[in-house]
This record gives sequence, structure tokens and C-alpha cells, in this order.
Amino acid sequence: MDDKNNSISWYFVLILISLVFLSSKNRLSVAVDTLSVGESLIGNKTLTSKGGDFELGFFRPGKSLNWYIGIWYRKVPFQYLTVVWVANRDRPLTDSSTSELKLLENGTLVLYDTSQVPIWSTSLSSSTTLSSSQVLLGDEGNLVVRDVSNASAVIWQSFDEPTNTWLAGGKFGFDKRTNKSQRLISWRNEEDPAPGIFSLQVEIKENIQLIMKWNMFNMYWASGEWNRQREAFRLIPEMRSNHIYKFSHETNDEETYFTYALYDTSIYTRFVVDLSGQMKLLTWSGQTAEWKSIWLGPNNTCDVYGVCGAFGVCHQVTMTCSCLQGFREDSSKDWSLGGSTGRCVRKAPLQCGSNVGFSRIVNMSLPPQSNISGVNSLGLCYFACADKCSCNAYAYSGSKGCSIWDGELLNLKLSDADPGGRDLYLKFSKFSLAAACAICVFGYLFSRMADQRGTMQRSLKRVKRLLIGFKHFPEDSANKKLLKGGVPNGEKPELRLYDFAGIADATNNFCSTNKLGEGGFGPVYKGKLQNGQEIAVKRLSKSSRQGIEELKNEVILISKLQHRNLVKLLGYCGQGEEDMLVYEYMPNKSLDAFSLVYSRESALLDWNKRFNIIGGIARGLLYLHRDSRLRVIHRDLKVSNILLDENMNPKISDFGMARIFEGNQTIANTSRAVGTFGYMSPEYIMGGTFSEKSDVFSFGVLMLEIVSSKRNNSFYDPEQPLNLLLHAWRLWNEGKWSEIIDEALGDSYTPSEAMKCIHIGLLCVQTRAVDRPTMSAVDLMLGSETDRPTPKEPPFASSTSSDKSRFLQIYCSNNNLTQTTVAGR
Repeated sequence: MDDKNNSISWYFVLILISLVFLSSKNRLSVAVDTLSVGESLIGNKTLTSKGGDFELGFFRPGKSLNWYIGIWYRKVPFQYLTVVWVANRDRPLTDSSTSELKLLENGTLVLYDTSQVPIWSTSLSSSTTLSSSQVLLGDEGNLVVRDVSNASAVIWQSFDEPTNTWLAGGKFGFDKRTNKSQRLISWRNEEDPAPGIFSLQVEIKENIQLIMKWNMFNMYWASGEWNRQREAFRLIPEMRSNHIYKFSHETNDEETYFTYALYDTSIYTRFVVDLSGQMKLLTWSGQTAEWKSIWLGPNNTCDVYGVCGAFGVCHQVTMTCSCLQGFREDSSKDWSLGGSTGRCVRKAPLQCGSNVGFSRIVNMSLPPQSNISGVNSLGLCYFACADKCSCNAYAYSGSKGCSIWDGELLNLKLSDADPGGRDLYLKFSKFSLAAACAICVFGYLFSRMADQRGTMQRSLKRVKRLLIGFKHFPEDSANKKLLKGGVPNGEKPELRLYDFAGIADATNNFCSTNKLGEGGFGPVYKGKLQNGQEIAVKRLSKSSRQGIEELKNEVILISKLQHRNLVKLLGYCGQGEEDMLVYEYMPNKSLDAFSLVYSRESALLDWNKRFNIIGGIARGLLYLHRDSRLRVIHRDLKVSNILLDENMNPKISDFGMARIFEGNQTIANTSRAVGTFGYMSPEYIMGGTFSEKSDVFSFGVLMLEIVSSKRNNSFYDPEQPLNLLLHAWRLWNEGKWSEIIDEALGDSYTPSEAMKCIHIGLLCVQTRAVDRPTMSAVDLMLGSETDRPTPKEPPFASSTSSDKSRFLQIYCSNNNLTQTTVAGR
């Protein structure tokens, strides 16, 4: 009997163990809410707040293949809406099983990817001193790094760096010391927590209020000023009487901020910038298992700026988006996942000239218009738009006159009951309708020919010849010419083909006054298309021996790369012997104009701009090396290849020399080293060996040039160091690093940041490639106060006289070398 009871007991024990194992298979929760130095989260392991409301760990939103580290409501059914904070929203992980969140001895919390490369870290003040640090996930959902010996001393907290959610107890406001506002930024879509296009921030002018922006610039909604007596915003009256939360506002010499507290802390509440572009205060309903909105702004989804994208219409009754007649969705996935980055594109290109017509759309609420003075009839308004190639639509009324719209149409609304609605006349090509009819006819002929002849291939050729007879369906001869040499994996670049006559007109027939500069590829011209868009046109020089190969290489590479710090390639133009690339125009030209020795322009670059430029180049280069679909070695990083947009943000350009690394490849050799003297690494010059570390060397030279406003090859005095690298190295060793900094800055720079840049720059230009940091490490060092190793000497600081002679020839020459092993520019 005892044996039987024992066997039954063991049976239940085995069942219990199995159930525990199965329940823990999906997620293993650490029994504590803290993480100590040297400890880490990896795989399915998580931290849980003491009260059990919040959990920290790796998660994957929806059906996305990417992983993130974040905080979510633990007792709410897990979906993307329960996530309240995401650390690496710009840098997703491909695998969580070997990724690691670790607390370092210096108090830095670092997230490593599967290759143990740091992709995110907390920032520390340079003056921070710790006895021992600890990570705590608090009951309010705040992740805190604190000093163990002084628990009230917060070193870093997630409340200071919110993503799209503001939790009760957290501050949301404006830092008077840095003159910066905190921002809540929406997700891109339901499966991608990357920053979207909607944001919320505190605005301080005559009054203090909350404002919503589109793309960080266009304000489309405001809460109205804060009323301290009523403890509510003027345009959100529903805030004034509730039994759930209490809003308050505080201000002092250092900051002004809002915070809110819950009367009942057991209620799950979150303040969020939603995918819809609305600010919402939500509470969780256990009965209906959904988040319910207490109040929101703007109340009407159609009042959100650009909610339906270009040429999209918001239906105010159903609150849904659709495309205008003659347009189709270009990014339906984003719309289907709740995102607002989708847009509508024409089904057929718009022709300019006499073959245009207009379709009438009644009772539209229209975007801001430009009134045409002197046009006082519907007929004249028609011709005002028809005769202007950049015009896409017009509207006319006796009281409001004639309005025409150039470029993209945003914020179109449709409502049958809108008393202020007007008729919109949308331009289309009459030829496009004829082409559509032709397609139907040819489809019928195609099926008949296939049946009668019994061969699909022959029928297809006949239909194709008929279609080519229409201008709307040209042979893609430009693409054939461009890609004649072949493309990796058979992929064609997704680019627009521009008409040569249109490009010639945009650049005033390639007038010399429009010329922006000239490189190894050929001249670059500024242009303006008929729709008003400014462009930069790179024209292949007929005398360039390498031009066509560089052009083909650049198209193949840059059309596959998308990053805010890479220049955007818009398309290609080719006719006869002409080959051109069309880029977005950078109004501040290249960094070259701001970094010349003793240049007056260098004074226009204050320290904040310089530090931002350095960080942007680092992030762009890190994307090329690690985060893009292709692993790319640029090989020609220099000041003239760093372009600056209207906000002085840097963009890496010129990929004619770039090379792709495949698989686990880390190094390559060439018998013909190409690049620009002063930026080429020693192993590349001497042996033709290039790798990621070659680009790191060039980046180090760039950093020192940006900090000092001196060129690397600007030293000609035989009594002085050979170049900027050796000059900076000497001053660094003598403790005179401040003498490296551009005199034009005076004392208006941040010493800790400047010293950091010089230190990292010297680490990047060390002689041996193995001693140089990766761009991942550089990005981490720039963004935090992590320990940095002592730099070793740059090339030829202590070499033989023959080495120095060769170094002098290469680095201090302004002329091209004509050796077989080196081809400089």
C-alpha cells in the first residue's frame, strides 16, 4: 500500500515539475526587482517590480521579426499596447537568446546584441562617482540606476527618456538649463516601436501648454494654456472633474514640468501619443479587456496633420483614409498596421501640357491655399492650374476666389455634412485614361492570341510591342544601360527615371552658375524641378575613366541604404551618352566649406553643431558597417563627402568607391588602392588592405579636422609635425589638448565633450588597425562617459626616415600620385 501511495506521490510531483517547466518556457521571471553590477538579463529572463505590476525584458511586437528590451504591464494581456518604455527603439535585435542587458561597474546599463556589440546604453555625468550601482524596476514602472550606498541618488531613470508613454509619477516638461523639451513620440506602426511622425511636448511662450507636432515641425494641435486654479488645460475641459487622477504643474529655476498622480494606484493608467496622432489618457478595463480613453486630443482623427498622407483623404464620418481618384496606396502595410507613414501615389505619371484634364471632387475640406490675385472666374482658375506643370489641383468660389496647390496635397477631409466644403478639381492626364483603355483592349487581344497560337511567350512579345507604341509605356532603356554589367542577386534599384529635358531645364541647361562642385565622378549641379523640389544632379564626366563604374556602384549601393545620416538618391537620368544621378539637395553644401584652415565659415559652426555633426557621421557609418542590409565599407570618407541639410545635420555621400562585405568577411585586399590622401589608413596605402577599421581611421581624421578646423595635410613647416594627426598627438601628450580646438570657438565649447572627441579621434587614427575601436564602440563612447583606453601613436610618429619620407609624400601632397598601387584623388 505504501509503495502504491509513494508511486502516486511521485507521479504528482512529476506532473508538477512538468507544469512548472512548461509555464516557464515562454518567460522566466527573476524573483527580484533589481540587477546588480555584473548581472545581466538574457533570453527569456526578466525583472519584475516588487508589486508585480511591471516587467522588464525582451519582447517582440506583433508578428515582427525584431526584438526589443522594454517595460510592460505584467497583468495585462501582452500586446504592443501594454509596452510603456522601449530602450532600443532605433536599434532592434534579430535574436534575444544571446542578447544581453548588463550593468557595468561604472554604473552604465548597456544592451549588447548577439555579437556582444553595444547598441544602447544609459548616459552618465562625467562628475558621477559611485561606490556600487544597482538597477531597480520600481512599482510605478520606472527603471532606475542608483547608488547602493545612497538609494535616493538616481544616476539614470527611464522616466527621463520616455518613448511614447508617460506614466503616473513621471515628470514631463522643459529643462531650462539645456533649453530642451521632453518629447513623447509615437511608434511607427503596431509592429515597429521606432520613432513615428507624431510627437507631444511642452511649449513655453506667453503661457505654458502641450502641443502636438507632425515630423517635429508642423504643430497641428494645442491643449490651450494651463489654468493653475482649475488644474486643467483650457481646451481639455474634461480634465477638471474626475476621480481617477490629479494633474499638477511645478516650476523652478532649473525646470518646469507636469506630473500626475492616481487616486487609486491599483488602476492601470497610461498617457500615450498614439499611432493615430492623438494624445490619449487611457485606463485598462478588466471587464472588456481593453484600454479605454478618458480624454484625447485632438478629438477628431481627421484633425491630425497629414494623417492620411499625401493625396490621401480622411473621411470624417468613418474616420478612415482613402486615396484620391487616380491614386493608389504606396505603403499599405503601414496603414494596415495603424501607422501614418503610408502615402498615395499616382497610378500613372502626370503629363505636362495640353493633355491634362480635371476630375471634380465635391464638398472637400481643403488644406491652406495660395490665392491667385486677379483670377476672378472658374475658367481662368482652370487655366491657371492647367498651364502650370507643378499644379496638382485647384478650387474656385466667388467669395474665396481661385486657389491652386503645387506639390503634394495634405490634410484633405471629406464630409457630406460639412457646410464649409468646396469642390476640388484634381489634375490628371487624359492620356492615362486612353492608356487604361488600351490595356483592356490589349488584354483581350492577349488572351485571344494565347488561345489561337498556343504560345504565351509569343503573345506577350506582341502585346509588349503594342504597348511600347504608347509614350506611357517606354522601353526601360536607361535601366538596361545602367545595369548592363549586372546587379547582385538580380535586384534592380528602386529609383525614379528622370527625363533628360526636364533635368536640363531644372539646371538651366547645366549653367555654370548652378554648379555646386566637381569630384572624380564629374560635376554636380543644383536644380529645381517644375514641382518646386530642389535637387542636386551629379553628371558623369565624359573624360572620367572610372565614372561609369562609380555610377553603377553608387546606384546599386545607395538605393538599398536608408538612413537619416546618408544622402538620399532620388533617381537616374540617361539619354544617349549622358548618365546622371539625382539626389536630394543639401542647402548647406558640404562640410568642406566650413572646415578650411583659417576659414571665416568655420566660425559659423558653434560647438553644438560640430558635436552633432560628429555624432551623425558616427551613426551613419555604424549603419553602413553593422545595421544596414548590406555591410558597406565606404573607403572615401572625407569633409567634401559630408553634406549638410538645412538644419546642419550631416549626411554621408559619394558611394562610388564603396565595397560590400558579405557573410563573415572582415577584410579585403586590392592591388589598386583608391581614396583621398590624408584620410587613407596606413595598411590601405602600403598593402591595399581595407576593412571597417579603414573607415574608422578616416572618421578619426574627420573628427580632428572638425574640432580644429584644420586639414590633415595643412602642415608644411619642416620644424612642425608632418600633419594634423601628429600635431594633435604631440599636444595631447603634453597635456595641451585645448590648443587643438579651433580658435574661432573661443571659450564657447564644452570642455568634456571636446576632450572626448580628441581622445576618440586619436584612438581611431592609431597605426595598427586592431588597436582602433569599432564604430559601435565609438558611438557608445560618444554617447556616454564610458572608460576609454589610452591612445597609441598615429602612423609614422616614430618610424624610419624612409618611412617618413614616403609618409610625407603621401599625406602632405595636394597632387594625385601616379603609382600603380595607389590611386588618390
